[in-house]
Amino acid sequence: MSDDYVYDEESGEWVPAAELADRTKASSQVEVRDAVGNLLADGDQVTLIKDLDVKGAGQTLKRGTLIKSIRLTGDAQEIDCKYDGIKGLVLRAEFVRKR
Repeated sequence: MSDDYVYDEESGEWVPAAELADRTKASSQVEVRDAVGNLLADGDQVTLIKDLDVKGAGQTLKRGTLIKSIRLTGDAQEIDCKYDGIKGLVLRAEFVRKR
């Protein structure tokens, strides 16, 4: 057990270093929400709420298309997806709804 204390600028108090590290880690995680406000997580399934033209692929993903197993990118508005025939598909969270 470490007795190291560090000064927390936010609270103005001296706190254990481990506690500050945990608090900083928790606050650095980005919340990603779909079009209706549901919290998204890695592995979720989403449905498109709008027809989307996919640049570079020459095809359109239709409304209602199911996207399985999404991955969060660390950006509050972008999710990484896998879809047959399209490599490196990144969708904006505002165009999907969690299933």
